[in-house]
Amino acid sequence: MKLFFLDQRTLFLLYPLQVAVLILLYSLAVRFDLWIALYAVLLSTCLLAVHLTHRYWRMAAFYRRLSDPDASADASSEDIGDSPLALSLDDLLRARHRHAQAQIHDYERRIRDHVTFINQWVHQMKTPLSVIQLTLASEDEPIFHSIREETDRIRRGLDTVLYASRLDSFAHDFHVEPVSLHRVVLSVIAEHKAYFISNRVFPEIAVDESLRVYSDEKWLHFLLGQLVTNAVRYSAGTDSRVSFATRVQGRSVVLDITDRGIGIPPQDIKRVFDPYFTGENGRVFTESTGMGLYLVRQICLRLNHTVELRSEVGVGTTVSLHFPSHLTPA
Repeated sequence: MKLFFLDQRTLFLLYPLQVAVLILLYSLAVRFDLWIALYAVLLSTCLLAVHLTHRYWRMAAFYRRLSDPDASADASSEDIGDSPLALSLDDLLRARHRHAQAQIHDYERRIRDHVTFINQWVHQMKTPLSVIQLTLASEDEPIFHSIREETDRIRRGLDTVLYASRLDSFAHDFHVEPVSLHRVVLSVIAEHKAYFISNRVFPEIAVDESLRVYSDEKWLHFLLGQLVTNAVRYSAGTDSRVSFATRVQGRSVVLDITDRGIGIPPQDIKRVFDPYFTGENGRVFTESTGMGLYLVRQICLRLNHTVELRSEVGVGTTVSLHFPSHLTPA
């Protein structure tokens, strides 16, 4: 109703002027009869009321549709009445909607093709990388140690690209089951063994072997790998330790990963989970991409885990993973 009156406001504003002009014309007549003038005004008002009533009756559904911003674009034509204006506008909106949908489908197809290309490219790059790593495994000269470190960086980068591209299709690429935190932590540490050694940082494990959590082992492995990489990178050269410890809170289990590195400035802590954010530390450690903790947060959201971060400059950082339930052997 409000939209109808707003649409007809010009008519409502001009009608009093029309009445005034009509009375003025009657007053200029040789014999002015007030009752005849009032009768003409009443007749004009009745005709206006009939016109507005008829117009509202035909356009009411159309105005209700326009007043509802959440109305479906696929609603039937019966929902907007049968006035020419409503039908014409409905045809225009449907044509626009079809065009927009076609563009969206085209963009989605391009994104799928791009993701497929990225995945195939990453897998193709992993094959020669594996050959290089296998070739270097038997070499002990110092120069080959540096090459091994660089190939490890390439491998971690490729894994990051691969898992980031899979986030959009996460629902088709995960399997939740009871997972041993102790086994996954050991696996991640073994995979990053060379990275620990080259940066003079050492793992310290206090993970209860009996704990089982509901998660996807593959995604959890990648998630922990991102946290380990950050912990070691920002503790490099300190001869300190990165601690892995579990604690139980009710029916939940918490895995704390603590480093004794440079820490994170207070003003950066709220933004560390934003994509591409590197903060002050990113200006010092140019290897930072700002994607590691973002991927950690996104994976946790999809696996129904919670991630928290506490840090103090010069003291270190603790990242806590909260799993909603856990299992212990009978």
